[in-house]
Amino acid sequence: MTIDAVIFDIGNVLIEWHPERYYDRVIGEARRRRLFAEVDLHAMNDRVDRGEDFTATIYATADAHPEWRDAIRQWHDNWIELASPVIEPSVALLRALRARGVPVFALTNFGIGSFAYARTQYPFLDEFDRSYVSGHMGVIKPDPRIYEMVEEDCGIAPGRLLFADDRPDNIRMAAARGWQTHLFEGPDGWGARLRAEGLLPAEAA
Repeated sequence: MTIDAVIFDIGNVLIEWHPERYYDRVIGEARRRRLFAEVDLHAMNDRVDRGEDFTATIYATADAHPEWRDAIRQWHDNWIELASPVIEPSVALLRALRARGVPVFALTNFGIGSFAYARTQYPFLDEFDRSYVSGHMGVIKPDPRIYEMVEEDCGIAPGRLLFADDRPDNIRMAAARGWQTHLFEGPDGWGARLRAEGLLPAEAA
């Protein structure tokens, strides 16, 4: 089936997102394991991704766990170090698609404040034809509602959307709605899929 738009996840597709790696570096692996066992930081981040205030949510979590207060605040204060580096070959694929006139969207679990900040650091985040950011939508992947909202807004039939995401649960839900999907395991495989679909020329790197 013809593809009318390509949809990129952002975390671990365009920007690496490995908070554990950051904390291993700054507080050591043993303390990081204890911190993550005692405080559900990923659940905290999900709240931000659903639209809760970036600063207030993280700082309130930090205040609720005095032993870990400074470490938890780093999730906010040093956020750009958690969300790095850029996966440059994926950005090149995004730009190659747009150069060929292929509509390119983002569908990402991302907070309102954190996404606004990320845009100041990563200019390519302003290069999408449409950006679907969970914080603004009030729902996160893989809730089926977020995929439905994309369909309603863009007006493209699900089978004509090609979506890349690194999380199998997100991919499964998109596929269940009839989207074409690609489980992202690296830019080489993603580029090969785009070439196989005829969206990029065979000789494109």
